[in-house]
Amino acid sequence: MIKKAQLPLQTLNLIVGFAVWVIISSLLPYMREDIAIPADKVAIITAIPVVLGSVLRIPVGYYTNIFGARIVFLISFILLLVPVYFISEATSYSALIIGGLFLGIGGSVFSVGVTSLPKYYPKERHGLVNGIYGLGNMGTAVSTFAAPLVADRFGWSATVKFYLVLLLVFAALNFLFGDRKETKVKTSLSVQIKGVYKNEKLWLFSLLYFITFGSFVAFTVYLPNFLVTNFDLTKVDAGMRTAGFIALATFMRPVGGWLADRFNALYLLIGVFAAFTGAAIVLAFSPTIALYTFGSLAIAVSAGTGNGVIFKLVPQYFNKQAGIVNGIVSMMGGLGGFFPPLLLSAIHSMTGQYSIGFMLLSQIALASLILVIWMVYQNKLSLSSEVFKKTNQGILVTDAKGIITAVNPAFTALTGFEEDEAIGKKPNILRTDRQQADFYQKMWKSIKQTGMWQGEIWNRRKNGEVYLQWLNISAIKDETGEDIRYVGTFSELAESRRKSG
Repeated sequence: MIKKAQLPLQTLNLIVGFAVWVIISSLLPYMREDIAIPADKVAIITAIPVVLGSVLRIPVGYYTNIFGARIVFLISFILLLVPVYFISEATSYSALIIGGLFLGIGGSVFSVGVTSLPKYYPKERHGLVNGIYGLGNMGTAVSTFAAPLVADRFGWSATVKFYLVLLLVFAALNFLFGDRKETKVKTSLSVQIKGVYKNEKLWLFSLLYFITFGSFVAFTVYLPNFLVTNFDLTKVDAGMRTAGFIALATFMRPVGGWLADRFNALYLLIGVFAAFTGAAIVLAFSPTIALYTFGSLAIAVSAGTGNGVIFKLVPQYFNKQAGIVNGIVSMMGGLGGFFPPLLLSAIHSMTGQYSIGFMLLSQIALASLILVIWMVYQNKLSLSSEVFKKTNQGILVTDAKGIITAVNPAFTALTGFEEDEAIGKKPNILRTDRQQADFYQKMWKSIKQTGMWQGEIWNRRKNGEVYLQWLNISAIKDETGEDIRYVGTFSELAESRRKSG
């Protein structure tokens, strides 16, 4: 019963954590009525909570493996009581900055579930499970939509205090229903980091999540104030539109995970970043609220789907280091939400418009698209290399002149010739006198006419032993039909020792 409760409990935990994380951005229009906040500091004050919420994701993911999700969620919610109360009593810009920094603890709890929940489910369901957990992003929509409605009636300070009750309730729920017997991993943090930091896929996933989750966070914190100041919408209307963006992106996250469980995740990311690039271009040139809405919703679909797909890939490539890798990747996603609002604000202060910033976003998305295509290509090369190295059949490759250019480990095991002893030589280093010259003439005639030959042939090992093998030779042609290399695959026939003896 307790194990089955972990997915819904941890998803609700994430909703609460993210709801607290965006308190300031959700209520900023109301706070500005009571607290003097310079216009050029608005982007900073909304981005500050993202910093700690991003950086803490590495140790939070690590300690989840050490102590379990129950303890980490419980401690996080208790610690959040302090900055939430501090913000509710804030009377200055600096107080909001200090309190906002520690609100980041709410964003850091994302690493808990993506590290803990895969332990309860088979690998083929990890995409969907992480996607469902990602519905916790809805917490930002809850705050963005509900907080202004409550603040209209009770004021922003009382609204912030309401979150104290919410945190206490969920701290108690985790104490009572958290899994005390969750599987723990005791590998040290330094050992885990050393095991992954040189892996290029870690940094590629980090970049991709920097774009997808970063855009989700950035739009969440920047849209309410942007819509009010640039399209003259009411605060409640801006909050509802932002909540719509969050809801759509959040809903698409489990859809992305579900799709990644069934289709090639990298191909899905190609579609994600192609759509993201187009949507960012629309935002760069959108003169009306209608076009801006279309572009923003397209970003929501792309970002949400991408978030789900990426966290299917992490445990697929880093099963044993999932905690630390989840922390690093999710940290980069959080930081992706920190920089865009600052960049957009800086560009707007210099140029008076946001178009250049959105065009830059489209170019970054385009670069990510190219990197994903490159990764697909690299995976195909890696697969070919793995098959070449691990197949039990001997393989040798020659150029058009018959000079050996590559052999696999099975070639060495069967013939006794090491790779450096074979490369640069011709296959006649294996020849015996068991076949006459006309045998080889017929072989090459078949290769020239049909592109292949197969059959039994006697060959010699390095130690002089003669053995019978089954040999396949295929000609590899270029686009003009000319032979550019030959590939031979062979295996020893069982009766060779009896016949040679």
